[in-house]
Amino acid sequence: MGAAPKVCVTPAAGVTAAPEPRETHAVSPPAPAAQQTVFAVAGVGVRFGGLVALDDVSLGVAAGTVHGVIGPNGAGKTTLFNVCCGFVRPDTGQVLRHGEPVDDLRPHRLAGMGIARTLQGVGLFRGLTVVENVMVGADRHRRAGFASTLFALPRADRDERALRERAMVALAQLGVDGYADRLPGSLPYPVQKRVALARALACEPDLLLLDEPASGLGADEMAELGELIRSLTARMSVVLVEHHMDLVMSVCDRITVLDFGRVVADGTPDEVRDDPAVIDAYLGEEAQG
Repeated sequence: MGAAPKVCVTPAAGVTAAPEPRETHAVSPPAPAAQQTVFAVAGVGVRFGGLVALDDVSLGVAAGTVHGVIGPNGAGKTTLFNVCCGFVRPDTGQVLRHGEPVDDLRPHRLAGMGIARTLQGVGLFRGLTVVENVMVGADRHRRAGFASTLFALPRADRDERALRERAMVALAQLGVDGYADRLPGSLPYPVQKRVALARALACEPDLLLLDEPASGLGADEMAELGELIRSLTARMSVVLVEHHMDLVMSVCDRITVLDFGRVVADGTPDEVRDDPAVIDAYLGEEAQG
């Protein structure tokens, strides 16, 4: 069968009822063992009352790769992302970091684990300037203690300057350092998206979780985003939850496809593009629309 039609899928609520599942097909083997797995979920299941959000979902993210997660509306992408971020605790299965189980994953612990994330919205602090927002992302590198900051000791001043420099480097990488002293609310939405990404990069993670980073972007901006994501693999791995298929197919090394909360395909972009289960999932959604 030829390539599946390009389909834009609206962001998933992540919770689905349990209708008759579509026929699934054999899933490709995981990424080669030669590539270290830096993050994984294994056999994850999530239920909200009688609603099934995820059912026995597994994926492994190899070092220095972009791993995409796609699926039609209601497939469970948002719930899976929330599990990876610690917003949702799975009922079954586990999250692993460098092969070791993470028993109590919480959002505030991500930075200390070398993980940064962005959400579907920008999530910026409106009362802080752009550079101050990004400094929040770099806070894991703060060395001065609370007392030094409270009494404005010299070491705290040096620490503040160092964090500001980190923030400016991240803003410059995204081409928005010229807005450093502006408030987020005064900026166009695409610029706010860049600032939010700069805040994540200022953490200097080795794993970046991106949830719908292309939402609200035009074609040229999306192409620039794709180039940036690919460039990040020199120093980190990326998990990309996205519904813009052109972006996913152009930047991902491996893709996991969800439908009705289950993995129906996993492989390279070429393997996934022609997988009958993937085509059926997206065409089925079109027929219902």
